[in-house]
Amino acid sequence: MLVRDCMTKHPLMIEPTMPVLEAQGYMGEHDVRHLPVTADGKRLLGLVTRQTLLIQPARLSSLNVWEITRYLSNLRAGDVMVKNVITIHPDATVEEAARLMTRKRIGCLPVLDEGIVVGIITELDLMAQMLQLLGAQFVGLRVTVEIPDRLGEFAKLTRAIAERGWGFIGVATYPAPRAQDRWQVVFKVRNVERGALLAALEQIEDQRVLDVREL
Repeated sequence: MLVRDCMTKHPLMIEPTMPVLEAQGYMGEHDVRHLPVTADGKRLLGLVTRQTLLIQPARLSSLNVWEITRYLSNLRAGDVMVKNVITIHPDATVEEAARLMTRKRIGCLPVLDEGIVVGIITELDLMAQMLQLLGAQFVGLRVTVEIPDRLGEFAKLTRAIAERGWGFIGVATYPAPRAQDRWQVVFKVRNVERGALLAALEQIEDQRVLDVREL
């Protein structure tokens, strides 16, 4: 899956001259947390987030109430925006976006194509894709199976499902947290009786069912 498949297309954008108070209201009105700041045909200048809109108390400590009001009314998006913005291309993978956001500890990535903002991908977009991968939008049996870390083990599991005419509606794999030579597979199936599923899985040698629940 690529960034272009799960990004928010045509995101809300603002100009650097927009007053900060107006940008704050804009965020609340449209329920967004990130606003790319653009000019000259959607070319990215910076990024305003809810965090950047938080004024440091030290800046206001020496001002009276009238000066604070004037200071805030004169503040523009260009004054508070993040300028060195980390971005990503629409043809990058979702994994690359997740790695970037995790490593840099950021909540979004503006998506640029030839310098033009074409979208934005956020941590919420990534969570939504994880739910899709695990089949969370469907009711069914969610199963966690631990398998050995060797060739053919995942194929044995998928074959056991396919031979009975069942099908996956979501699947993910990851290294077992407490065993270096094992992997865990989480998958979801629909219209399968719990007992029949467990009976099929228990026949697979050296694989272990860790959890089964209906979701």
